[in-house]
Amino acid sequence: MTPLEALAVLLAGIAAGALNTIVGSGSLLTFPTLLAVGLPPITANVSNTIGLVPGGISGTLGYRGELGGQRDRLVRLGIPALLGGTLGAAVLLVLPPAAFEVIVPFLLLFAAALTAIQPWLTRRLESLRARPAHDDEVESGHQAARQPLDEE
Repeated sequence: MTPLEALAVLLAGIAAGALNTIVGSGSLLTFPTLLAVGLPPITANVSNTIGLVPGGISGTLGYRGELGGQRDRLVRLGIPALLGGTLGAAVLLVLPPAAFEVIVPFLLLFAAALTAIQPWLTRRLESLRARPAHDDEVESGHQAARQPLDEE
């Protein structure tokens, strides 16, 4: 690795650590950088994952005040995340490296697309949560429809 490539990896790592602390998706910076400097995809993936762990830990410590009272959410989201990560690691170890090389561009595009639509998706989910429950609307609609019949 040349000094310029090492500098690119260092800068991508710093930027990704900051990005992960704020909104996530730092791997969209570091993983392509590792591929660009010539690491094979599986080595780049493992290096990327391990390299971003300190940023995740420091972000968690930095935001620990905001994380108070989130134990239920941690369990609800942490279990599927742990299962998905374990399954992904197992698949990565079982499949030949060529399969990972083929799917990597699609995974990167999918991750970039999710990152791009995240603000819209968040607004949409918040507006859905703000609407009254469907059952309440149906019940109040039926009662309103029956009242004029009862009065006649």
